Amino acid sequence: MINNELHLRENIFDNTDQAATRDGFGKGLVEAADADPCVVALSADLTESTRVEEFKNKYPARFVEVGIAEQNMAALGAGFAEAGKIPFITSYAAFNPGRNNEQIRTTIALNNMPVKVCGMHAGVSVGPDGATHQALEDIALMRVIPRMTVIVPCDSEQARKATIAAAKTDGPVYLRFGRQMSPTMTTTETPFEIGKAQVFLYADNPQVVIFAAGALLHNALCAAKQLGDSGIGVNVVNVHTIKPLDRETILREAKLTGGVVTVEEHQIAGGLGSAIAELLAAEFPLPIEFIGVHDQFGQSGDPKELIEHYGMGVSHIIAAAHKVISRK
Repeated sequence: MINNELHLRENIFDNTDQAATRDGFGKGLVEAADADPCVVALSADLTESTRVEEFKNKYPARFVEVGIAEQNMAALGAGFAEAGKIPFITSYAAFNPGRNNEQIRTTIALNNMPVKVCGMHAGVSVGPDGATHQALEDIALMRVIPRMTVIVPCDSEQARKATIAAAKTDGPVYLRFGRQMSPTMTTTETPFEIGKAQVFLYADNPQVVIFAAGALLHNALCAAKQLGDSGIGVNVVNVHTIKPLDRETILREAKLTGGVVTVEEHQIAGGLGSAIAELLAAEFPLPIEFIGVHDQFGQSGDPKELIEHYGMGVSHIIAAAHKVISRK
């Protein structure tokens, strides 16, 4: 059953209403700036691709074009934060935080600066841009940095809310966004709170729980529906905040079902799956399977074909659920 308390879309299993999560960021950034004059934005020569263009046009005096200099952008962001601003530094995730990781660590996080690091075009669904632009390690890079909050919105609407929430959050935040159009599952009424996972789908007698982050949550929902139609109850949880992890919800769902599948468009090492496995290993060991990229680089291709090629499609999630159940 769909969790109606979250005010999700009625056609949550359909693909008809789509938007990229980067589009939600662009809208949220303008809303955050409307509400707080301290919000500023910095771009590394990618205003259109990162959806900062609307902010730039509306607030030109609060926008800085750094050019292709991501390390300098991170340092400038820390400087703006020290001066009382709330900077959003933006580029492709392969470069931000991929190229400027040390500056984010030292100038931003070490000093606990409220800089919001925004990485776009994450995952293999970037498509034709290929391996150099398909960030698959960014969650791992950011998750290990002390004081860093890590957020991976599931759709465009949640990306808008996450951006607004990040602007109000003390300390550094990493926000991960995608380029590819993806299904919109939430509505303007769907609540969002940093650090609070959401049970989107629940069964009367669940045998496995799927924890998913980002746009692949939709594949998880479709997999759960097919499993449910075949008599296998599945709960699906949107873990939009990788750090801090919602320990209470994850442990509750794990204990309820006794089997876990994690789903993310990222290397299985260091991302959502690793974070959940670390928690469960310490608190409640149980069978777990990981859907994600298995120690490979991306490649050029059609986004949907790449998702299938790297084992993140609906059929792969179903197979993982069956494997977990067989290990219980």
